[in-house]
Amino acid sequence: MRSIHFGTKTIPAAFALVTLLAYGWLIPLTGFYWDDWPFAWIARFLGPAEFIPAFQGFRPFLGPVFYITTSLIPSNPLLWQLLALLVRFAAALAAWFALHQVWPSHRQQALAVALLFLVYPGYSQHWVAFTHINQEWIPFIAYLVSFGLSVRAFRRPKAFLALTSGALMLEAAGVFPTEYFIGLEPLRLLLFWVIAAQATQSFAARTIKALKAWSPYFAVWLADVIWLVHYYGSGAYVSYDPTATTVPPSFTAAVGIFGDALWKACLYVWGQVLFLLSASIRAPASLLTIALIAAAFLLASFYLSRLELSATWDNETRASPPTRATDEARGPDPRQFAWAAVIIGIAGIVLGRLPSFVAGLPLTLQSSFDRFMISMMLGGSLFAVGMVELILRRRSARIFTIAGLLALGIGQQFFNSNIFRRDWQRQTEIYWQFAWRIPALQPGTAVITTQMPLDYETDLSMTAALNWMYASNLQPPQLPYAMVYAEKRLGGIVLPDLAANTPMQLPFRTMSFLGSTSQTVVVYVPSSGCLRVLDPANGDEITYSRYPESLTTLIPLSKPGLILTGAQTLVLPAPPFGPEPRSTWCYYYERAELALQAGDWNGVVTLGAEAAQRGALPEDAFEWLPFIEAEARAGSPSAAEKMTREALNQEPKLDRGLCGLWSRMQVGGPLQAHEVASRLLADLKCSP
Repeated sequence: MRSIHFGTKTIPAAFALVTLLAYGWLIPLTGFYWDDWPFAWIARFLGPAEFIPAFQGFRPFLGPVFYITTSLIPSNPLLWQLLALLVRFAAALAAWFALHQVWPSHRQQALAVALLFLVYPGYSQHWVAFTHINQEWIPFIAYLVSFGLSVRAFRRPKAFLALTSGALMLEAAGVFPTEYFIGLEPLRLLLFWVIAAQATQSFAARTIKALKAWSPYFAVWLADVIWLVHYYGSGAYVSYDPTATTVPPSFTAAVGIFGDALWKACLYVWGQVLFLLSASIRAPASLLTIALIAAAFLLASFYLSRLELSATWDNETRASPPTRATDEARGPDPRQFAWAAVIIGIAGIVLGRLPSFVAGLPLTLQSSFDRFMISMMLGGSLFAVGMVELILRRRSARIFTIAGLLALGIGQQFFNSNIFRRDWQRQTEIYWQFAWRIPALQPGTAVITTQMPLDYETDLSMTAALNWMYASNLQPPQLPYAMVYAEKRLGGIVLPDLAANTPMQLPFRTMSFLGSTSQTVVVYVPSSGCLRVLDPANGDEITYSRYPESLTTLIPLSKPGLILTGAQTLVLPAPPFGPEPRSTWCYYYERAELALQAGDWNGVVTLGAEAAQRGALPEDAFEWLPFIEAEARAGSPSAAEKMTREALNQEPKLDRGLCGLWSRMQVGGPLQAHEVASRLLADLKCSP
């Protein structure tokens, strides 16, 4: 084993292996998230060319990027997740290329930065692939290559024109499509200054040389800044709430915001996975993550300890500062790299935070807001490797520390992949529950609900999925269906108020949903349970009266009659939807609700019997209600009484719903249920 050594040619293979270890394990079990759904829906139903007008108010230079990629890749979640692997691999190569141009004598350190950049644990949004490949990663790769080409042009005057031309074009491709990287351009000036310092000792001479080299890139950057200022000022840019930047934070608040970014990007993110795992250390996913971290550490230590790229890490100690004479014998001073990496890393984090800071947006880890970490990843990785070089003297200690950070990054990304796996599984369950409960829906209907128990989907995401399910024959520009999260939309143009006949409007890129509060279906999906269509005619206002007001005030709007119960069973297309989860409790519950709506009491009883035969039971006792009522009306009242008492023992809050149910039995139910109804109404102490 001691005779095994690795050289430069193994670096792409190392990047590929790390990419697979961090991001590849659960690819078949992940899907679409967040804005993936609207973008995939546009590509599938309106065509790639629609992205050009669709992005006129949302980063107009980004439309061509989506046009090209969606012309090549269909709206298949698996294909986009596979492409995300390739893109992250390409980004690591681009970072390695750029860093190697800046520090050709510090190859090991530059490689360490690129490896940490590849798995940077502060960024969790890799699996929102359709969105972020186009919106950030393709421009970022162009920008990284631009950095590398510009440094090469700086070092090679004979190829200056060709390299600079390519670097300028890639710079424009990196900053014009998205504002995420607008703050990073001054880093190029710092890199030029670092290189100039290797040739001259005069501060003024270094600065003049660096500024001269930076001037053409500054011109492109300035053009983009002017464009953004004009675009924001014109009112055309509508991605974010324009009021977000009207009240700038105080100096103290700004210092706190950037201090928070430095703390998170420099230090906290590297140990974040350990804190997250400690909350559920015995869970199978946590144990697998710990095992992966250990295995990754061993692999990384073995590889880095046998990697031969330069003499920089070959010294066992650095007890005293190197002199000019020892430099020639021992290679370049690692601290020359280290101080530059730390300073540029800090600058990169601060500059990377600027765009989201100006937009008034938070930097929250383990949420969709940590997408802003993408512009801080390079700075955070530079800082980490620079500090390792400054603090640790022994070669083995530096190797093991870098291997440990790399392993923690891999573990964090695997931990994240499980979050997205669970979210996709829950999405699949909910979409199929829609299909079972609502085989068809009257066009022009808004489905209103509270926040779904999903981590990364908004009502716009669900609107795209809803139209994919129920509107296969789309006729633009009218959007047939909309999903509305009431607590977020109430008071705006989407849902001005809850009065009858109130117009509703949901803008959706180049299309729009136009509806009314008098044509809505209200649904509720609990965190543990099945989708429910709420019906005021069944007394659901009373049944769910202990639930939050944000839900109960919606129930009077619900009109289940908009559901076309006689339609054929809906089969969701795959892709993009996941496979149908057969024989679950929710399958029987949704089919029972549909049968109950159609007045098929015998059908509900049959479904209940089949569920019992398969051992399927509800997690939420409220889901016994349709089966209890069906047994009371068409089956056995005594069986309905038994189910009532068992359900009440499981969930005492069900008493109001049961009172309403048995009150209906006493007034309009079959004669054989009247005695049971009277007894239960007395036992439940139901109000008359």
